[in-house]
Amino acid sequence: MKLAVVGGGSTYTPELIDGFARLRDVLPLEELVLVDPAADRLELVGGLARRIFAKQGHPGTISWTDDLDAGVDGADAVLLQLRVGGQAARNQDETWPLECGCVGQETTGAGGLAKALRTVPVVLDIAERVRRRNPDAWIVDFTNPVGIVTRALLTAGHRAVGLCNVAIGFQRKFAKLLGVDPGEVTLEHVGLNHLTWERAVRVGGTDGEDVLPKLLAEHGEAIAEDLRMPRTLVSRLGVVPSYYLRYYYQHDAVVRELRSKPSRAAEVAAIERELLEMYGDPALDEKPELLGRRGGAFYSEAAVDLTSSLLGDTGEVRIVNTFNEGTLPFLPDDAVIEVPAAVNAQGAKPLPARPLEPLFAGLVANVTAYEHLALEAALKGGRERVFQALLSHPLIGQIEYAEKLTDDLIAHNREHLAWA
Repeated sequence: MKLAVVGGGSTYTPELIDGFARLRDVLPLEELVLVDPAADRLELVGGLARRIFAKQGHPGTISWTDDLDAGVDGADAVLLQLRVGGQAARNQDETWPLECGCVGQETTGAGGLAKALRTVPVVLDIAERVRRRNPDAWIVDFTNPVGIVTRALLTAGHRAVGLCNVAIGFQRKFAKLLGVDPGEVTLEHVGLNHLTWERAVRVGGTDGEDVLPKLLAEHGEAIAEDLRMPRTLVSRLGVVPSYYLRYYYQHDAVVRELRSKPSRAAEVAAIERELLEMYGDPALDEKPELLGRRGGAFYSEAAVDLTSSLLGDTGEVRIVNTFNEGTLPFLPDDAVIEVPAAVNAQGAKPLPARPLEPLFAGLVANVTAYEHLALEAALKGGRERVFQALLSHPLIGQIEYAEKLTDDLIAHNREHLAWA
């Protein structure tokens, strides 16, 4: 089995490598290729990757290249973890929206749209090159904004599934609070990428007892603190929202917070510099503890589980991003939702879902409409399409803000927009 990781020079990659090494019985890799245009980073990350495999006794080979076509040739699956424009572009996404009093964030609002516009054309080009060489290869997309990028891939007919680490992060946290093995915990996770709620937490399988009320009663304070939301809000909702819901439920407070400190991008850039220096140490043969501050916790386990289900035709249930296909009947079939799905060699088929409560369904419908317009802007370009997407977004929604943010987005991203 051969896998390729596009964006393999990312400082995230050792987390992925560690998972491949530990879980080799689940995903028996023979060959792994890291693909990235940044040759200097590739050398550091690739060297550490080989040392991690060697230390853990993994027999697979690891190589790296800046040649995309050569790297993906013969791959059974290709994992995408890109950041077009790097941390410098992310820093812009997180700062210029604040000038309008709007959240500056890399996956939602105006910053998230900017990232989508930069990313979708690049990802579609990569996917087409993968398809020409390996028409049966699966694409596992971890590239943000995952919902929009996955919708672009699926709409273009690619064999793709989107992946996020939010659900597996909740599963692991809840299992720890309950004192059970994570494999015993099943989530009723529903919504869109970075716009989800945990409506039930079952122990012992899909028919097991729902212990969410117990979790909220006994550990509500800790859960709310982790989400950085009021304990009273979590209790009133009766569900556990993704921490990305802060941007919607506490928008103005988050804007004040973001204006008062350096951007997350600046923090991550500093962590990355330190990590790359560590990766260059020939004595380092495990992922460093500092990597936990970089983000992406449990990404490797989620990636291994999903890839093994796709290539092994297992039919196991994974929480992924895929076409709605009637699962949430108030959304179009070609909307991309994030829900439990049965995953096999034919792809991901969402499981039936209970009707979504109006409090959550309204926001999901609104953001789905925005994602449709965002994809139109990414595929076709044009100032008016960007403006419409911004005007439709629930975090913006005012003509004055949408006009200014449109001009700012284009000005800050002109080098990445072929039509600008």
